[in-house]
Amino acid sequence: MEIWLLILASLSVSLLLHLLLRHRNSSCSLPLPPDPNFLPFIGTLQLLRQGLGGLTSYLRSVHDRLGPIITLRITSRPDIFVLDRSLAHQALVLNGAVFADRPPPAPISKILSSNQHNISSGSYGATWRLLRRNLTSEILHPSRVRSYSNARRWVLDILFDRFHNHKGQEPIVVVDHLHYAMFALLVLMCFGDKLDEKQIKQVEFVQRRLLLGLRRFNILNLWPKLTKLILRKRWEEFLKMRREQDDVLLPLIRARRKIVEERKMKRSEDEEDNKDYVQSYVDTLLALELPEKKRKLNEEEIVSLCSEFLNAGTDTTATSLEWIMANLVKNQEIQERLHEEIKNVVGEVAKEVEEEDVQKMLYLKAVVLEGLRRHPPAHFVLPHSVTEDTVLGGYMVPKKGTINFMVAEIGRDQTVWEEPMAFKPERFMGEEETVDITGSRGIKMMPFGAGRRICPGIGLAMLHLEYYVANMVKEFVWKEVKGHEVDLTEKFEFTVVMKYPLKALAVPRRSHY
Repeated sequence: MEIWLLILASLSVSLLLHLLLRHRNSSCSLPLPPDPNFLPFIGTLQLLRQGLGGLTSYLRSVHDRLGPIITLRITSRPDIFVLDRSLAHQALVLNGAVFADRPPPAPISKILSSNQHNISSGSYGATWRLLRRNLTSEILHPSRVRSYSNARRWVLDILFDRFHNHKGQEPIVVVDHLHYAMFALLVLMCFGDKLDEKQIKQVEFVQRRLLLGLRRFNILNLWPKLTKLILRKRWEEFLKMRREQDDVLLPLIRARRKIVEERKMKRSEDEEDNKDYVQSYVDTLLALELPEKKRKLNEEEIVSLCSEFLNAGTDTTATSLEWIMANLVKNQEIQERLHEEIKNVVGEVAKEVEEEDVQKMLYLKAVVLEGLRRHPPAHFVLPHSVTEDTVLGGYMVPKKGTINFMVAEIGRDQTVWEEPMAFKPERFMGEEETVDITGSRGIKMMPFGAGRRICPGIGLAMLHLEYYVANMVKEFVWKEVKGHEVDLTEKFEFTVVMKYPLKALAVPRRSHY
Protein backbone atom coordinates (compact mmCIF):
# COMPACT_ATOMS: atom_id res chain seq x y z
CA MET A 1 0.00 0.00 0.00
CA GLU A 2 2.82 2.40 0.86
CA ILE A 3 4.33 1.89 -2.60
CA TRP A 4 1.09 2.83 -4.37
CA LEU A 5 0.65 5.93 -2.20
CA LEU A 6 4.17 6.91 -3.18
CA ILE A 7 3.44 6.31 -6.85
CA LEU A 8 0.24 8.37 -6.72
CA ALA A 9 2.04 11.23 -4.99
CA SER A 10 4.80 11.13 -7.60
CA LEU A 11 2.28 11.09 -10.44
CA SER A 12 0.51 14.12 -9.01
CA VAL A 13 3.78 16.04 -8.91
CA SER A 14 4.59 14.82 -12.42
CA LEU A 15 1.24 16.12 -13.68
CA LEU A 16 1.80 19.53 -12.07
CA LEU A 17 5.28 19.81 -13.57
CA HIS A 18 3.93 18.71 -16.94
CA LEU A 19 1.40 21.54 -16.94
CA LEU A 20 4.05 24.06 -15.91
CA LEU A 21 6.50 22.87 -18.57
CA ARG A 22 3.78 22.85 -21.22
CA HIS A 23 3.09 26.49 -20.41
CA ARG A 24 6.79 27.30 -20.65
CA ASN A 25 7.21 25.46 -23.95
CA SER A 26 4.21 27.19 -25.45
CA SER A 27 6.32 30.34 -25.66
CA CYS A 28 9.05 28.53 -27.64
CA SER A 29 9.03 28.62 -31.43
CA LEU A 30 9.21 24.81 -31.66
CA PRO A 31 7.21 22.26 -29.66
CA LEU A 32 8.45 19.13 -27.96
CA PRO A 33 7.93 15.91 -29.93
CA PRO A 34 4.31 14.71 -29.72
CA ASP A 35 3.13 13.03 -26.52
CA PRO A 36 0.62 10.18 -27.03
CA ASN A 37 -0.89 10.75 -23.58
CA PHE A 38 -3.08 13.67 -22.61
CA LEU A 39 -2.33 12.85 -18.96
CA PRO A 40 1.38 12.18 -18.32
CA PHE A 41 0.89 9.59 -15.60
CA ILE A 42 -0.40 7.06 -18.16
CA GLY A 43 3.09 6.69 -19.61
CA THR A 44 4.50 6.34 -16.10
CA LEU A 45 2.05 3.58 -15.22
CA GLN A 46 2.97 1.73 -18.42
CA LEU A 47 6.62 1.65 -17.37
CA LEU A 48 6.00 0.82 -13.71
CA ARG A 49 3.60 -2.00 -14.48
CA GLN A 50 5.26 -3.63 -17.48
CA GLY A 51 8.91 -2.58 -17.42
CA LEU A 52 10.99 -2.12 -20.55
CA GLY A 53 9.16 -4.83 -22.47
CA GLY A 54 5.85 -3.06 -22.02
CA LEU A 55 7.43 0.30 -22.82
CA THR A 56 8.89 -1.04 -26.08
CA SER A 57 5.53 -2.46 -27.18
CA TYR A 58 3.79 0.76 -26.22
CA LEU A 59 6.23 2.93 -28.19
CA ARG A 60 5.97 0.65 -31.19
CA SER A 61 2.18 0.94 -31.10
CA VAL A 62 2.21 4.75 -31.29
CA HIS A 63 5.12 5.02 -33.74
CA ASP A 64 2.99 4.85 -36.91
CA ARG A 65 0.50 7.35 -35.50
CA LEU A 66 2.89 10.00 -34.17
CA GLY A 67 6.07 9.56 -36.18
CA PRO A 68 9.69 8.61 -35.44
CA ILE A 69 10.22 10.85 -32.41
CA ILE A 70 7.87 11.12 -29.43
CA THR A 71 7.77 12.34 -25.82
CA LEU A 72 6.70 10.50 -22.68
CA ARG A 73 6.38 12.04 -19.20
CA ILE A 74 7.87 9.24 -17.14
CA THR A 75 9.49 11.61 -14.62
CA SER A 76 9.45 15.38 -14.13
CA ARG A 77 11.76 15.71 -17.15
CA PRO A 78 10.46 14.94 -20.64
CA ASP A 79 11.74 11.63 -21.99
CA ILE A 80 12.16 11.70 -25.75
CA PHE A 81 12.30 8.44 -27.75
CA VAL A 82 13.80 8.17 -31.24
CA LEU A 83 12.90 5.24 -33.50
CA ASP A 84 14.48 6.54 -36.72
CA ARG A 85 18.02 5.70 -37.86
CA SER A 86 18.54 9.01 -39.71
CA LEU A 87 17.59 11.03 -36.63
CA ALA A 88 19.85 8.82 -34.50
CA HIS A 89 22.77 9.52 -36.86
CA GLN A 90 22.02 13.24 -36.90
CA ALA A 91 22.00 13.37 -33.09
CA LEU A 92 24.72 10.93 -32.04
CA VAL A 93 27.24 11.37 -34.86
CA LEU A 94 26.70 14.70 -36.63
CA ASN A 95 25.81 16.58 -33.43
CA GLY A 96 27.56 14.26 -31.00
CA ALA A 97 28.95 16.78 -28.49
CA VAL A 98 25.49 18.20 -27.70
CA PHE A 99 23.99 14.71 -27.17
CA ALA A 100 26.94 13.16 -25.26
CA ASP A 101 25.88 13.83 -21.66
CA ARG A 102 23.92 11.59 -19.29
CA PRO A 103 20.87 12.48 -17.18
CA PRO A 104 21.46 13.06 -13.45
CA PRO A 105 21.86 9.66 -11.77
CA ALA A 106 18.99 8.14 -9.81
CA PRO A 107 19.78 7.71 -6.09
CA ILE A 108 20.58 3.99 -6.23
CA SER A 109 22.64 4.46 -9.42
CA LYS A 110 24.55 7.23 -7.68
CA ILE A 111 25.52 4.79 -4.93
CA LEU A 112 26.44 1.95 -7.30
CA SER A 113 28.53 4.25 -9.52
CA SER A 114 30.22 6.06 -6.59
CA ASN A 115 28.65 9.34 -7.69
CA GLN A 116 29.06 8.70 -11.44
CA HIS A 117 32.70 7.64 -11.28
CA ASN A 118 32.23 5.21 -14.12
CA ILE A 119 32.12 5.24 -17.91
CA SER A 120 28.57 4.22 -18.73
CA SER A 121 26.73 6.84 -16.66
CA GLY A 122 29.48 9.40 -15.97
CA SER A 123 28.86 13.04 -16.88
CA TYR A 124 30.51 14.18 -20.10
CA GLY A 125 33.67 15.94 -18.93
CA ALA A 126 37.33 15.57 -17.99
CA THR A 127 36.86 12.69 -15.52
CA TRP A 128 34.72 10.71 -17.95
CA ARG A 129 37.23 11.25 -20.78
CA LEU A 130 40.09 10.07 -18.55
CA LEU A 131 38.26 6.91 -17.47
CA ARG A 132 37.18 6.04 -21.00
CA ARG A 133 40.62 6.78 -22.50
CA ASN A 134 42.22 4.57 -19.84
CA LEU A 135 39.94 1.66 -20.72
CA THR A 136 40.31 2.00 -24.49
CA SER A 137 44.07 2.61 -24.59
CA GLU A 138 45.30 0.44 -21.70
CA ILE A 139 42.94 -2.57 -21.81
CA LEU A 140 40.96 -2.56 -25.07
CA HIS A 141 43.74 -1.45 -27.44
CA PRO A 142 44.30 -4.23 -30.04
CA SER A 143 47.84 -4.91 -28.81
CA ARG A 144 46.60 -5.31 -25.24
CA VAL A 145 43.67 -7.46 -26.34
CA ARG A 146 46.13 -9.83 -28.04
CA SER A 147 47.95 -10.27 -24.72
CA TYR A 148 44.84 -11.98 -23.33
CA SER A 149 44.80 -14.70 -26.01
CA ASN A 150 45.93 -17.37 -23.52
CA ALA A 151 43.07 -16.37 -21.23
CA ARG A 152 40.57 -16.78 -24.07
CA ARG A 153 42.01 -20.23 -24.81
CA TRP A 154 41.75 -21.14 -21.11
CA VAL A 155 38.06 -20.18 -21.12
CA LEU A 156 37.49 -22.14 -24.32
CA ASP A 157 38.90 -25.23 -22.60
CA ILE A 158 36.52 -24.65 -19.68
CA LEU A 159 33.57 -24.49 -22.07
CA PHE A 160 34.60 -27.59 -24.02
CA ASP A 161 35.15 -29.62 -20.85
CA ARG A 162 31.67 -28.70 -19.66
CA PHE A 163 30.04 -29.49 -23.02
CA HIS A 164 31.91 -32.80 -23.43
CA ASN A 165 30.72 -33.90 -19.99
CA HIS A 166 27.22 -34.15 -21.47
CA LYS A 167 28.54 -36.67 -24.07
CA GLY A 168 26.25 -35.33 -26.81
CA GLN A 169 23.27 -37.08 -25.20
CA GLU A 170 22.16 -34.83 -22.34
CA PRO A 171 20.54 -31.43 -22.99
CA ILE A 172 22.72 -28.44 -22.14
CA VAL A 173 21.32 -25.16 -20.80
CA VAL A 174 23.77 -23.28 -22.97
CA VAL A 175 23.64 -19.82 -21.41
CA ASP A 176 24.64 -21.07 -17.95
CA HIS A 177 27.99 -22.26 -19.31
CA LEU A 178 28.46 -19.24 -21.57
CA HIS A 179 27.84 -16.84 -18.72
CA TYR A 180 30.26 -18.58 -16.38
CA ALA A 181 32.97 -18.75 -19.06
CA MET A 182 32.65 -15.10 -20.08
CA PHE A 183 32.59 -14.04 -16.44
CA ALA A 184 35.75 -16.04 -15.69
CA LEU A 185 37.47 -14.32 -18.61
CA LEU A 186 36.43 -10.83 -17.49
CA VAL A 187 37.46 -11.55 -13.89
CA LEU A 188 40.95 -12.48 -15.12
CA MET A 189 41.17 -9.33 -17.28
CA CYS A 190 39.95 -7.22 -14.36
CA PHE A 191 42.05 -8.61 -11.50
CA GLY A 192 44.95 -10.22 -13.35
CA ASP A 193 44.78 -13.71 -11.84
CA LYS A 194 43.04 -16.99 -12.64
CA LEU A 195 40.73 -17.39 -9.69
CA ASP A 196 39.41 -20.82 -8.81
CA GLU A 197 35.79 -21.73 -9.54
CA LYS A 198 34.66 -21.04 -5.98
CA GLN A 199 36.13 -17.51 -6.04
CA ILE A 200 34.69 -16.79 -9.48
CA LYS A 201 31.22 -17.89 -8.38
CA GLN A 202 31.47 -15.76 -5.26
CA VAL A 203 32.21 -12.66 -7.36
CA GLU A 204 29.50 -13.65 -9.83
CA PHE A 205 26.93 -14.06 -7.05
CA VAL A 206 27.34 -10.55 -5.58
CA GLN A 207 27.41 -8.99 -9.04
CA ARG A 208 24.30 -10.70 -10.39
CA ARG A 209 22.31 -10.29 -7.19
CA LEU A 210 22.69 -6.51 -7.43
CA LEU A 211 22.23 -6.44 -11.19
CA LEU A 212 19.05 -8.50 -11.31
CA GLY A 213 17.70 -6.81 -8.19
CA LEU A 214 17.73 -3.34 -9.74
CA ARG A 215 14.13 -3.63 -10.92
CA ARG A 216 13.05 -4.31 -7.34
CA PHE A 217 15.02 -1.36 -6.01
CA ASN A 218 13.94 1.16 -8.68
CA ILE A 219 11.03 2.22 -6.48
CA LEU A 220 13.60 3.70 -4.07
CA ASN A 221 14.42 6.33 -6.68
CA LEU A 222 11.01 7.95 -6.28
CA TRP A 223 11.33 10.62 -3.58
CA PRO A 224 14.28 9.00 -1.74
CA LYS A 225 13.75 11.05 1.42
CA LEU A 226 10.28 9.58 1.69
CA THR A 227 11.22 6.04 0.65
CA LYS A 228 13.92 5.97 3.33
CA LEU A 229 11.08 6.30 5.84
CA ILE A 230 8.35 4.10 4.41
CA LEU A 231 10.60 1.58 2.58
CA ARG A 232 13.36 1.49 5.17
CA LYS A 233 13.84 -2.29 5.03
CA ARG A 234 14.27 -2.26 1.26
CA TRP A 235 16.88 0.51 1.54
CA GLU A 236 18.69 -1.55 4.19
CA GLU A 237 18.60 -4.60 1.90
CA PHE A 238 20.05 -2.61 -1.01
CA LEU A 239 22.84 -1.05 1.08
CA LYS A 240 23.68 -4.45 2.58
CA MET A 241 24.10 -5.90 -0.92
CA ARG A 242 26.42 -3.04 -1.84
CA ARG A 243 28.51 -3.64 1.30
CA GLU A 244 28.74 -7.35 0.50
CA GLN A 245 29.93 -6.46 -3.00
CA ASP A 246 32.71 -4.41 -1.37
CA ASP A 247 33.55 -7.34 0.91
CA VAL A 248 34.14 -9.60 -2.11
CA LEU A 249 35.83 -7.20 -4.56
CA LEU A 250 38.04 -5.17 -2.22
CA PRO A 251 40.31 -8.09 -1.19
CA LEU A 252 40.97 -8.77 -4.89
CA ILE A 253 41.76 -5.11 -5.53
CA ARG A 254 44.05 -4.90 -2.49
CA ALA A 255 45.85 -8.10 -3.47
CA ARG A 256 46.48 -6.63 -6.90
CA ARG A 257 47.71 -3.37 -5.37
CA LYS A 258 50.25 -5.36 -3.37
CA ILE A 259 51.49 -7.14 -6.51
CA VAL A 260 51.82 -3.82 -8.37
CA GLU A 261 53.79 -2.25 -5.52
CA GLU A 262 56.10 -5.27 -5.25
CA ARG A 263 56.74 -5.19 -9.00
CA LYS A 264 57.69 -1.52 -8.83
CA MET A 265 60.35 -2.33 -6.24
CA LYS A 266 61.99 -5.08 -8.32
CA ARG A 267 61.01 -3.93 -11.83
CA SER A 268 64.55 -3.91 -13.19
CA GLU A 269 65.68 -7.08 -11.41
CA ASP A 270 63.73 -9.74 -13.25
CA GLU A 271 63.06 -8.99 -16.91
CA GLU A 272 61.82 -12.55 -17.53
CA ASP A 273 59.06 -12.02 -14.96
CA ASN A 274 58.09 -8.78 -16.71
CA LYS A 275 57.75 -10.60 -20.01
CA ASP A 276 55.12 -13.01 -18.63
CA TYR A 277 53.21 -10.33 -16.75
CA VAL A 278 49.82 -9.31 -18.18
CA GLN A 279 48.41 -5.96 -17.14
CA SER A 280 44.97 -6.02 -15.52
CA TYR A 281 42.24 -3.39 -15.46
CA VAL A 282 42.82 -2.82 -11.75
CA ASP A 283 46.51 -2.06 -12.46
CA THR A 284 45.48 0.83 -14.70
CA LEU A 285 42.91 2.17 -12.22
CA LEU A 286 45.46 2.26 -9.39
CA ALA A 287 47.70 4.49 -11.52
CA LEU A 288 45.06 7.06 -12.49
CA GLU A 289 44.81 10.58 -11.07
CA LEU A 290 41.49 12.39 -11.42
CA PRO A 291 42.13 15.63 -13.35
CA GLU A 292 39.52 17.80 -11.65
CA LYS A 293 40.29 16.71 -8.09
CA LYS A 294 44.04 16.02 -8.33
CA ARG A 295 43.76 12.74 -6.44
CA LYS A 296 43.82 9.00 -7.01
CA LEU A 297 40.66 6.94 -7.26
CA ASN A 298 39.45 5.72 -3.88
CA GLU A 299 38.57 2.08 -3.23
CA GLU A 300 34.81 2.60 -3.58
CA GLU A 301 35.32 4.17 -7.01
CA ILE A 302 37.56 1.30 -8.10
CA VAL A 303 34.89 -1.18 -6.96
CA SER A 304 32.31 0.67 -9.08
CA LEU A 305 34.57 0.65 -12.16
CA CYS A 306 35.40 -3.04 -11.73
CA SER A 307 31.71 -3.87 -11.31
CA GLU A 308 30.89 -1.95 -14.49
CA PHE A 309 33.67 -3.77 -16.38
CA LEU A 310 32.48 -7.21 -15.26
CA ASN A 311 28.79 -6.59 -15.98
CA ALA A 312 29.24 -4.84 -19.34
CA GLY A 313 31.61 -7.46 -20.73
CA THR A 314 29.82 -10.57 -19.44
CA ASP A 315 26.06 -10.29 -19.90
CA THR A 316 26.08 -8.65 -23.32
CA THR A 317 28.52 -11.22 -24.77
CA ALA A 318 26.90 -14.27 -23.16
CA THR A 319 23.44 -13.09 -24.25
CA SER A 320 24.58 -12.47 -27.84
CA LEU A 321 26.29 -15.86 -27.99
CA GLU A 322 23.13 -17.59 -26.82
CA TRP A 323 20.97 -15.82 -29.42
CA ILE A 324 23.41 -16.68 -32.21
CA MET A 325 23.65 -20.34 -31.15
CA ALA A 326 19.86 -20.53 -30.85
CA ASN A 327 19.51 -19.45 -34.47
CA LEU A 328 22.17 -21.94 -35.58
CA VAL A 329 20.28 -24.71 -33.77
CA LYS A 330 17.02 -23.58 -35.33
CA ASN A 331 18.55 -23.23 -38.82
CA GLN A 332 20.71 -26.30 -39.37
CA GLU A 333 21.54 -25.31 -42.95
CA ILE A 334 23.15 -22.07 -41.69
CA GLN A 335 25.12 -24.04 -39.10
CA GLU A 336 26.42 -26.45 -41.74
CA ARG A 337 27.37 -23.68 -44.15
CA LEU A 338 29.32 -22.03 -41.33
CA HIS A 339 31.02 -25.32 -40.49
CA GLU A 340 32.04 -25.75 -44.13
CA GLU A 341 33.68 -22.32 -44.10
CA ILE A 342 35.52 -23.12 -40.86
CA LYS A 343 36.73 -26.45 -42.30
CA ASN A 344 37.92 -24.77 -45.49
CA VAL A 345 39.95 -22.19 -43.55
CA VAL A 346 41.54 -24.31 -40.79
CA GLY A 347 41.20 -27.86 -42.12
CA GLU A 348 39.65 -30.87 -40.42
CA VAL A 349 42.56 -31.82 -38.15
CA ALA A 350 43.13 -28.42 -36.51
CA LYS A 351 42.49 -28.58 -32.79
CA GLU A 352 40.85 -25.16 -32.67
CA VAL A 353 40.12 -22.01 -34.65
CA GLU A 354 42.84 -19.48 -33.86
CA GLU A 355 42.02 -15.80 -33.42
CA GLU A 356 43.87 -14.98 -36.65
CA ASP A 357 41.73 -17.51 -38.55
CA VAL A 358 38.43 -15.78 -37.85
CA GLN A 359 39.55 -12.76 -39.88
CA LYS A 360 39.35 -14.96 -43.01
CA MET A 361 35.80 -16.16 -42.35
CA LEU A 362 33.32 -13.87 -44.08
CA TYR A 363 30.27 -16.03 -43.42
CA LEU A 364 31.14 -16.23 -39.72
CA LYS A 365 31.22 -12.43 -39.60
CA ALA A 366 27.85 -12.33 -41.38
CA VAL A 367 26.33 -14.76 -38.84
CA VAL A 368 27.56 -12.64 -35.92
CA LEU A 369 26.36 -9.39 -37.49
CA GLU A 370 22.94 -10.88 -38.21
CA GLY A 371 22.75 -12.09 -34.60
CA LEU A 372 23.49 -8.57 -33.34
CA ARG A 373 21.00 -6.98 -35.76
CA ARG A 374 18.16 -9.38 -35.05
CA HIS A 375 18.84 -9.79 -31.32
CA PRO A 376 20.75 -6.80 -29.93
CA PRO A 377 21.48 -7.53 -26.25
CA ALA A 378 20.08 -4.11 -25.29
CA HIS A 379 16.97 -2.71 -27.01
CA PHE A 380 17.81 0.85 -25.91
CA VAL A 381 21.14 2.61 -25.62
CA LEU A 382 21.64 4.13 -22.18
CA PRO A 383 19.76 7.47 -21.97
CA HIS A 384 21.49 10.55 -23.32
CA SER A 385 21.07 14.13 -22.13
CA VAL A 386 21.58 17.26 -24.20
CA THR A 387 23.85 20.07 -23.04
CA GLU A 388 21.82 22.87 -24.68
CA ASP A 389 18.47 23.49 -26.33
CA THR A 390 18.63 21.87 -29.74
CA VAL A 391 16.41 20.82 -32.62
CA LEU A 392 15.92 17.26 -33.85
CA GLY A 393 13.42 16.19 -36.49
CA GLY A 394 11.74 19.59 -36.40
CA TYR A 395 11.10 19.44 -32.64
CA MET A 396 12.70 21.05 -29.62
CA VAL A 397 14.90 18.92 -27.38
CA PRO A 398 15.29 21.06 -24.24
CA LYS A 399 18.57 21.50 -22.39
CA LYS A 400 19.10 18.63 -19.90
CA GLY A 401 16.25 16.75 -21.56
CA THR A 402 16.57 12.96 -21.68
CA ILE A 403 16.67 11.29 -25.09
CA ASN A 404 16.54 7.55 -25.80
CA PHE A 405 17.39 5.66 -29.00
CA MET A 406 15.59 2.41 -29.79
CA VAL A 407 18.29 0.01 -30.95
CA ALA A 408 16.10 -2.99 -31.77
CA GLU A 409 13.58 -0.98 -33.81
CA ILE A 410 16.36 0.67 -35.85
CA GLY A 411 17.95 -2.71 -36.63
CA ARG A 412 14.59 -4.14 -37.69
CA ASP A 413 13.53 -1.25 -39.94
CA GLN A 414 11.77 -2.88 -42.90
CA THR A 415 12.67 0.03 -45.19
CA VAL A 416 16.32 -1.03 -44.79
CA TRP A 417 16.14 -4.77 -44.13
CA GLU A 418 14.06 -7.19 -46.20
CA GLU A 419 12.16 -9.58 -43.90
CA PRO A 420 13.73 -7.95 -40.83
CA MET A 421 12.52 -10.60 -38.36
CA ALA A 422 14.12 -13.45 -40.32
CA PHE A 423 17.66 -14.67 -39.52
CA LYS A 424 19.48 -14.31 -42.86
CA PRO A 425 23.28 -13.90 -42.62
CA GLU A 426 23.42 -13.74 -46.42
CA ARG A 427 22.15 -10.16 -46.25
CA PHE A 428 25.68 -9.19 -45.10
CA MET A 429 27.43 -11.08 -47.93
CA GLY A 430 28.47 -9.59 -51.25
CA GLU A 431 27.41 -6.04 -50.43
CA GLU A 432 29.24 -3.32 -52.32
CA GLU A 433 29.36 -1.28 -49.12
CA THR A 434 29.69 -3.18 -45.86
CA VAL A 435 27.44 -2.22 -42.97
CA ASP A 436 29.24 0.14 -40.58
CA ILE A 437 28.23 -0.99 -37.09
CA THR A 438 29.93 2.05 -35.56
CA GLY A 439 27.35 4.24 -37.34
CA SER A 440 29.92 6.87 -38.33
CA ARG A 441 29.00 6.72 -42.05
CA GLY A 442 25.31 6.21 -41.43
CA ILE A 443 23.22 4.03 -39.14
CA LYS A 444 21.52 0.86 -40.33
CA MET A 445 21.98 -0.99 -37.03
CA MET A 446 23.55 0.15 -33.76
CA PRO A 447 23.97 -2.77 -31.33
CA PHE A 448 26.87 -0.94 -29.66
CA GLY A 449 25.37 2.54 -29.82
CA ALA A 450 27.03 5.26 -31.88
CA GLY A 451 28.94 8.50 -31.55
CA ARG A 452 30.95 9.63 -28.56
CA ARG A 453 29.20 7.22 -26.20
CA ILE A 454 29.59 4.15 -28.41
CA CYS A 455 30.46 1.04 -26.39
CA PRO A 456 34.25 1.16 -25.89
CA GLY A 457 34.39 -2.65 -25.96
CA ILE A 458 33.08 -3.04 -29.51
CA GLY A 459 36.32 -4.55 -30.85
CA LEU A 460 36.72 -6.97 -27.94
CA ALA A 461 33.06 -8.02 -28.15
CA MET A 462 33.29 -8.79 -31.88
CA LEU A 463 36.46 -10.84 -31.32
CA HIS A 464 34.85 -12.84 -28.51
CA LEU A 465 31.67 -13.51 -30.50
CA GLU A 466 33.52 -14.61 -33.63
CA TYR A 467 36.14 -16.68 -31.78
CA TYR A 468 33.72 -18.60 -29.53
CA VAL A 469 31.01 -19.15 -32.18
CA ALA A 470 33.62 -20.49 -34.62
CA ASN A 471 35.12 -22.88 -32.09
CA MET A 472 31.78 -24.09 -30.75
CA VAL A 473 30.61 -24.93 -34.28
CA LYS A 474 33.93 -26.52 -35.21
CA GLU A 475 33.92 -28.80 -32.17
CA PHE A 476 30.21 -29.74 -31.98
CA VAL A 477 27.07 -30.27 -34.02
CA TRP A 478 24.36 -28.33 -32.17
CA LYS A 479 20.92 -29.98 -32.30
CA GLU A 480 17.45 -29.25 -30.98
CA VAL A 481 16.13 -31.22 -28.03
CA LYS A 482 12.73 -32.80 -28.59
CA GLY A 483 10.23 -31.06 -26.35
CA HIS A 484 12.54 -28.06 -25.95
CA GLU A 485 12.43 -26.63 -29.47
CA VAL A 486 14.01 -23.20 -29.95
CA ASP A 487 11.66 -20.39 -28.92
CA LEU A 488 12.86 -16.87 -29.80
CA THR A 489 10.49 -15.10 -27.39
CA GLU A 490 12.29 -12.26 -25.60
CA LYS A 491 12.48 -11.41 -21.92
CA PHE A 492 13.86 -8.20 -20.41
CA GLU A 493 16.46 -8.58 -17.65
CA PHE A 494 19.71 -6.60 -17.55
CA THR A 495 19.97 -7.55 -21.22
CA VAL A 496 17.23 -8.89 -23.50
CA VAL A 497 17.49 -12.65 -22.99
CA MET A 498 15.62 -15.69 -24.26
CA LYS A 499 12.43 -16.16 -22.26
CA TYR A 500 13.00 -19.91 -22.52
CA PRO A 501 16.78 -20.45 -22.33
CA LEU A 502 18.32 -22.47 -25.13
CA LYS A 503 18.52 -26.20 -24.42
CA ALA A 504 20.52 -28.10 -27.02
CA LEU A 505 22.57 -31.22 -27.65
CA ALA A 506 26.28 -30.64 -28.33
CA VAL A 507 27.38 -33.70 -30.35
CA PRO A 508 31.19 -33.88 -30.74
CA ARG A 509 32.34 -33.83 -34.36
CA ARG A 510 35.50 -35.78 -33.51
CA SER A 511 36.86 -38.03 -30.79
CA HIS A 512 37.61 -36.15 -27.58
CA TYR A 513 41.09 -36.69 -26.21
